[in-house]
Amino acid sequence: METATFLDFQKLDIRVGTILNAQPFQKAKRPAYQLTIDFGEGIGVKKSSAQITQKYTPSSLFGKQVLAVVNFPPMQIANFISEVLVLGTYSEGGVVLVIPEQNVKNGDKLG
Repeated sequence: METATFLDFQKLDIRVGTILNAQPFQKAKRPAYQLTIDFGEGIGVKKSSAQITQKYTPSSLFGKQVLAVVNFPPMQIANFISEVLVLGTYSEGGVVLVIPEQNVKNGDKLG
Protein backbone atom coordinates (compact mmCIF):
# COMPACT_ATOMS: atom_id res chain seq x y z
CA MET A 1 0.00 0.00 0.00
CA GLU A 2 1.35 3.41 -0.99
CA THR A 3 1.61 6.03 1.75
CA ALA A 4 -0.47 9.19 1.34
CA THR A 5 0.07 12.40 3.24
CA PHE A 6 -2.50 14.65 4.85
CA LEU A 7 -1.73 17.15 2.07
CA ASP A 8 -2.73 14.50 -0.49
CA PHE A 9 -6.06 14.06 1.33
CA GLN A 10 -6.64 17.82 1.42
CA LYS A 11 -6.43 17.95 -2.38
CA LEU A 12 -9.62 15.87 -2.65
CA ASP A 13 -12.90 17.77 -2.74
CA ILE A 14 -15.43 15.25 -1.43
CA ARG A 15 -19.05 16.47 -1.36
CA VAL A 16 -22.54 15.22 -0.65
CA GLY A 17 -25.01 15.00 -3.50
CA THR A 18 -28.49 13.59 -4.06
CA ILE A 19 -29.10 11.13 -6.89
CA LEU A 20 -31.75 12.51 -9.24
CA ASN A 21 -31.65 9.75 -11.83
CA ALA A 22 -30.07 6.33 -12.37
CA GLN A 23 -30.24 4.24 -15.50
CA PRO A 24 -28.41 1.17 -16.80
CA PHE A 25 -25.25 2.05 -18.74
CA GLN A 26 -25.65 -0.25 -21.73
CA LYS A 27 -22.30 0.60 -23.39
CA ALA A 28 -20.12 0.11 -20.29
CA LYS A 29 -17.71 -2.84 -20.38
CA ARG A 30 -18.72 -3.84 -16.84
CA PRO A 31 -22.27 -3.53 -15.48
CA ALA A 32 -22.80 0.07 -14.33
CA TYR A 33 -25.36 2.82 -13.93
CA GLN A 34 -25.30 6.34 -15.31
CA LEU A 35 -26.10 8.61 -12.38
CA THR A 36 -27.25 12.24 -12.35
CA ILE A 37 -26.39 13.82 -9.00
CA ASP A 38 -27.31 17.23 -7.54
CA PHE A 39 -24.46 18.77 -5.52
CA GLY A 40 -26.33 22.01 -4.81
CA GLU A 41 -25.41 25.62 -5.43
CA GLY A 42 -21.88 26.23 -6.59
CA ILE A 43 -21.25 22.76 -8.00
CA GLY A 44 -24.59 21.97 -9.60
CA VAL A 45 -25.74 18.76 -11.25
CA LYS A 46 -23.05 16.31 -12.35
CA LYS A 47 -22.97 12.89 -13.99
CA SER A 48 -21.17 9.74 -12.92
CA SER A 49 -20.74 6.16 -14.06
CA ALA A 50 -20.89 3.78 -11.09
CA GLN A 51 -20.38 0.02 -10.96
CA ILE A 52 -22.95 -0.53 -8.22
CA THR A 53 -25.41 -2.83 -9.98
CA GLN A 54 -24.96 -5.81 -7.64
CA LYS A 55 -26.37 -4.09 -4.55
CA TYR A 56 -28.65 -1.39 -6.03
CA THR A 57 -31.44 -0.99 -8.56
CA PRO A 58 -32.04 2.30 -10.36
CA SER A 59 -35.25 2.90 -8.40
CA SER A 60 -33.50 2.27 -5.05
CA LEU A 61 -30.96 4.99 -5.86
CA PHE A 62 -33.44 7.82 -6.50
CA GLY A 63 -33.17 10.42 -3.71
CA LYS A 64 -30.22 8.69 -2.01
CA GLN A 65 -27.46 10.99 -0.78
CA VAL A 66 -23.92 9.89 -1.64
CA LEU A 67 -20.35 11.11 -1.22
CA ALA A 68 -18.29 11.81 -4.32
CA VAL A 69 -14.97 13.31 -5.34
CA VAL A 70 -15.95 16.35 -7.41
CA ASN A 71 -12.51 17.69 -8.43
CA PHE A 72 -11.13 14.84 -10.53
CA PRO A 73 -10.91 15.58 -14.26
CA PRO A 74 -13.86 14.25 -16.30
CA MET A 75 -13.36 10.74 -17.68
CA GLN A 76 -14.87 9.39 -20.87
CA ILE A 77 -16.36 5.93 -20.49
CA ALA A 78 -17.69 4.68 -23.82
CA ASN A 79 -20.03 7.44 -25.04
CA PHE A 80 -20.48 9.01 -21.57
CA ILE A 81 -18.51 11.65 -19.66
CA SER A 82 -18.24 10.81 -15.95
CA GLU A 83 -17.67 14.08 -14.06
CA VAL A 84 -17.44 12.85 -10.45
CA LEU A 85 -16.30 9.70 -8.64
CA VAL A 86 -18.97 8.27 -6.35
CA LEU A 87 -17.40 6.63 -3.29
CA GLY A 88 -18.10 3.10 -2.16
CA THR A 89 -16.49 0.12 -0.50
CA TYR A 90 -15.59 -3.07 -2.31
CA SER A 91 -17.59 -5.40 -0.10
CA GLU A 92 -18.77 -8.98 -0.27
CA GLY A 93 -21.46 -9.17 -2.91
CA GLY A 94 -20.61 -5.85 -4.58
CA VAL A 95 -19.89 -2.18 -4.01
CA VAL A 96 -21.65 -0.48 -1.08
CA LEU A 97 -22.07 3.29 -1.34
CA VAL A 98 -20.61 5.66 1.24
CA ILE A 99 -23.57 7.72 2.46
CA PRO A 100 -24.13 10.29 5.22
CA GLU A 101 -25.80 8.92 8.35
CA GLN A 102 -28.38 11.74 8.25
CA ASN A 103 -29.75 13.89 5.43
CA VAL A 104 -27.54 16.91 4.94
CA LYS A 105 -27.35 19.82 2.52
CA ASN A 106 -26.23 19.02 -1.02
CA GLY A 107 -22.71 20.30 -1.47
CA ASP A 108 -21.65 19.75 2.15
CA LYS A 109 -17.92 18.96 2.21
CA LEU A 110 -16.26 16.01 3.88
CA GLY A 111 -13.85 17.48 6.38
